[in-house]
Amino acid sequence: MTRLILSAIVALTAAACSQPASTEVVNVYSARHYDSDEVAYARFTEETGIEVNLIEASGDLLIERIRTDGDRSPADIVITVDASRLQRAEEAGLFTQTDYSAIAEGVPERFIDPDGYWVGFALRTRVIAYAEDRVDPAEITNYMDLADPRWQGRICIRSSDNAYNQSLLASIIAHHGEAVAEAWARSVVANFARPPQGGDTDQLQAIHAGECDVAVVNHYYYLRLANSENPDDLTVANGIGLIFPAGEFGTHVNISGAGIAANAPHPENAEALIRFLLSETGQRAYAELTNEFPAVEGTAFDNPSVRELMGFQADTLNMSTLGDNAEAARRVFDRAGWP
Repeated sequence: MTRLILSAIVALTAAACSQPASTEVVNVYSARHYDSDEVAYARFTEETGIEVNLIEASGDLLIERIRTDGDRSPADIVITVDASRLQRAEEAGLFTQTDYSAIAEGVPERFIDPDGYWVGFALRTRVIAYAEDRVDPAEITNYMDLADPRWQGRICIRSSDNAYNQSLLASIIAHHGEAVAEAWARSVVANFARPPQGGDTDQLQAIHAGECDVAVVNHYYYLRLANSENPDDLTVANGIGLIFPAGEFGTHVNISGAGIAANAPHPENAEALIRFLLSETGQRAYAELTNEFPAVEGTAFDNPSVRELMGFQADTLNMSTLGDNAEAARRVFDRAGWP
């Protein structure tokens, strides 16, 4: 594992060192791997003339790379998915404080770090998918219902080391405390249809295959299948419904977010890019190409399938709370025996 990490860091270094000498650049270190981002960056360059040098890797590797480089880092912006990873980057000292209230007009406060280190620009929800021919959706109104013994042998979900699951459990801890969260996690483990495995798409495929009846997934994984031109994907999506939990604290929301690097060589360009990501052009890219929800309220976009899902009751926790409770969530998963 150490050898793999070192090899990846060397590759990142080579990519960073190959950047143009011009000051009209912005160096983006991103854990996102979506076509929407490349489209947004291309449009940003068209509008501003600022070239985007993109360095991609997993969130944890990016954090370690920039932390290791210290004040020698060429990173201007750090982008990652999941609020807990943003918090981890903040705690590692990777971000500089910025007045995002002046930049992020239309972004609700809960998607902005209270200390001004990062801002969310795209939203994803963790929802409950179910087999329409085997489940009455009225049986599930919130996440806590998954602990009911009626779901024994019927739930598919990813492993406990998945950041999305950790943030979901962190939100339950924030609302109910560790004891309730642990009891919930133990009960969900008892209801597993199979040991946790694969990604969110695998959970949806398992529902289609009859291996389980319900699964916890991010909404856009379902929409990828439902909007696909691949007949096999459409076959999987057909017959699966989505439940957006209500009551209690509503539907769990997470973010992709960005922060200006603490030692950014081009801070003005970094701020310009973040402004662009929060502009209508940038926000449309995420809704139309990645099936994410815009962070800026009232954004106009052309994606009926995303529009149809809107209007759910969203959890109102500030995203920083998820990071604050991430370590507690990992402890609870361990105690509950969630692989």
